[in-house]
Amino acid sequence: MSKFSQGWWWRIFAADFSFSKRQLGQLLLVSGLLLGAAILAIDLIDIGREGGIGPAQRAALIVCGVVALLGLTLIPLGDDPA
Repeated sequence: MSKFSQGWWWRIFAADFSFSKRQLGQLLLVSGLLLGAAILAIDLIDIGREGGIGPAQRAALIVCGVVALLGLTLIPLGDDPA
């Protein structure tokens, strides 16, 4: 048995693996929050540019918020397969 087949993360590659609704919700929540923070950080770091948050950034922030809210609604649903 190789050392790669001995981890808990190896189950992801199994044919019968599926994410639970809680895991999927946590993944969506964290990704929405991190991407939203990254969009805001890029705007803050790019100080030399005028204009602030534009329409494309605003739309991306709204999408990140919707993804995070969708993740929040999935977390209480428990360990049922997604």
